[in-house]
Amino acid sequence: MALYCVIAVIAYLIGSINFSVIISKKMGGFDLREKGSGNAGTTNALRTIGKKAAALTLVCDILKGVVAIFIAKLIGLIWSDVDKALLVQIAGIAVVIGHTFPIFFKFKGGKGVATSLGVLVTTNWQIGLICLVFAIVLIALTQMVSVGSIVAAILYPVLTMFIGQNYIVEGNYILASIILAILVVFNHRENVKRILSGTENKISFKNTN
Repeated sequence: MALYCVIAVIAYLIGSINFSVIISKKMGGFDLREKGSGNAGTTNALRTIGKKAAALTLVCDILKGVVAIFIAKLIGLIWSDVDKALLVQIAGIAVVIGHTFPIFFKFKGGKGVATSLGVLVTTNWQIGLICLVFAIVLIALTQMVSVGSIVAAILYPVLTMFIGQNYIVEGNYILASIILAILVVFNHRENVKRILSGTENKISFKNTN
């Protein structure tokens, strides 16, 4: 039990490193959470700072999920008497929670989409790739990042029910996928309200630096 708690804490602390805030202060001279939508994520970085900052934020946030999963995998290799799949799932959930409620940044973080993507593609590249493609297509069609993110999050547990191969560690990931999906959708609750009312912000790459 202690080992599962340790990986949860490690993953949470990794998730709590909010790169969007760090990058916005370095490249823009302000805290991203005080501009635009107030969200500490890639989309707000794009709107308030520009493409370079957004791209850097995206890559760093994805890597948080990747690193957390690989650490869980490594710990599972070292301690062979643990449930390796459970370690991976705990790490995946904890790193996204850390990103959303970062202890280093007054518990005000992002919505967890990029970090969840890192978790998905590392845990199961096939499911991660399918979710990513669906998200990109929907974002391109609607010009709303939230739509692609929400649909991809909902799609994740559905795919987990039907795809049983290509996992980094074999196991049952359905419960963990549902928890991650709920977390991402919950973080987009205000976006859902705006989508339903027709007032959701649309994204454009043409006028950003």
